[in-house]
Formats: sequence, C-alpha cells, structure tokens
Amino acid sequence: MSPVNRATAIGFISIVLWGMLALFTSLTNGKIPPFQMLAMTFSASFFLMLVNWWRQGKSGLEYARQPWLAWAIGLGGLFGYHALYFLAMSKAPPVQASLIAYLWPLFIVLFSALLPGERLTKYSIIGAIIALTGCWILVGGGSGHFSTQYLVGYLAAFACAIWWAAYSVASRFVKNVPTDAVGWFCGATAVLGLICHLLFEQTVWPADYLEWLGLLGLGFGSIGISFFTWDYGVKHGNIQLLGVLSYAAPLISVVLLMLAGKAEPSLNVLIACAAIVGGAVLASQSNRTKTH
Repeated sequence: MSPVNRATAIGFISIVLWGMLALFTSLTNGKIPPFQMLAMTFSASFFLMLVNWWRQGKSGLEYARQPWLAWAIGLGGLFGYHALYFLAMSKAPPVQASLIAYLWPLFIVLFSALLPGERLTKYSIIGAIIALTGCWILVGGGSGHFSTQYLVGYLAAFACAIWWAAYSVASRFVKNVPTDAVGWFCGATAVLGLICHLLFEQTVWPADYLEWLGLLGLGFGSIGISFFTWDYGVKHGNIQLLGVLSYAAPLISVVLLMLAGKAEPSLNVLIACAAIVGGAVLASQSNRTKTH
C-alpha cells in the first residue's frame, strides 16, 4: 500500500468513528450535562496522546508551542462544536439532531468558496437547497409533526454544523501545525469544559454500564482517536477522496441508531437522509469539475 493510500485509510477511520458519535452519545441518555461531557471525553483524548508521547520518549511540551492563531482555531473549533453537539443531542431526538449536525460537509463546500481562487457554482447552490430541504423534512416540515420542545436542540445541531465547517476551512491557514499539537488542543478543551461545568452545571455520573460504555466510546473513539487520524489523513492522504467518503458518516449514524433501537425507521428520515447526503455530494461537484 502506498503512503498516500495508507494515510487515506487512516483518515477513513475518523469517518467511521464519527458515524458512531450519535450512538455513543445516545447511550448516555442525554443525562450528562454538555460541559461535563466535554471535560470527561476530551480528558480521555488527551490521555491517548500522552500515552503516544510516552511511547516515543517525549514530554510533548514542544508541541504546545504553537502560534496564537492555531490555538484559537484548534481550541475554538473543538470546544465550540462539541459543546453545541452534546447540547443538541440532549435536547432533540438523536436521528434528527445527528443528521442536521451532518450538514457540515455541505457548509465546508460553501465556506470554501470564500477562500482565494474559489467561487460558488450552480452545483453548490442547488446542492445547498436540496440538503436544506432535507433538513426541513427532518424536523417535521409539511407533516405537522414539528415540536417546539426540540427547537433548542435543532438550532444547536444546525449551529454545530456551521461551526465545524468554519473550523475545517479555517484550518487551512495553519496546515503546517503538527498532528501532535491537536493533543494539547484536546487537553485545553477538557480544562475549559471542566471550568464551565463547575460554574454552570451540576455533576451527573453515568448510572449504568451502558451509559459508561457510551462515555468511554466517545472519549477513546469518536473523540479520542478520530481527530488524530483525521488530521493525519487530510495532510498526507487523498483529501478529495476523504471529502467524498465523509458523506458516509450520516448514513452510518442513522443505521446504527436504528439497529440499536434508538430510532424508528420512517419514510421522512429516509428522504431527509437522502436529501442531505445527496445535496452535499452534488455541492461537492463544483470542486471536482475544477480538477478535470
């Protein structure tokens, strides 16, 4: 296997783990406060990087010395996205919250048009309309099933999609920052989450083994490993292929939730999922046509 293909395969691990993010979060039953979830899961992520540095015989301190812009993008992106995501998953049904949050590939395409040498195309615009229509169907548009009790969750999921897209595009400005530095961004996110938890929340510990399983799955998998494998994949692998493969994440997410009995199959969910994924894929054609 070539180095590029190997790096691409490593990057795909992140996509699979992100597909499991909603399931792991749902196993906690929405009882653990968002900032406490941040503190616990990102502590596990930082621990994984500490183990990696220990295996290499390093302290890791050299990777903490990064430009302020890298810290702002890294810490702001990780902390902001996951605070919004955990809030969304605790305030709205997991399938709806998960699929709305997975609008981020579409927003990456749209936001990348703001970069030098890029522009919006008809594919981007049409894809955005299709994906947003899917989002509207998902929250009950045209069926009378929209419930205002989930409004905070829906808005948080939509905001975290925008947040992650902005973080991903902004990362282009600090692409020379090594993957090991992400470990420090995770550690700082854990500390910031702990501070916010102590100020604004009451501690709620997992009540049974399933809730602990969800928490550990997040800490060591969907959050712990995924950022490091993604960073390596996009820097050394086929980034266009990884971009296309990322549309598998919402499909994996919905299938796992249904298999675990956390969601019921429905025509609305299937149509919405097809629209969101299809719209994002169509929007990505604008980038692919420029390379041919």
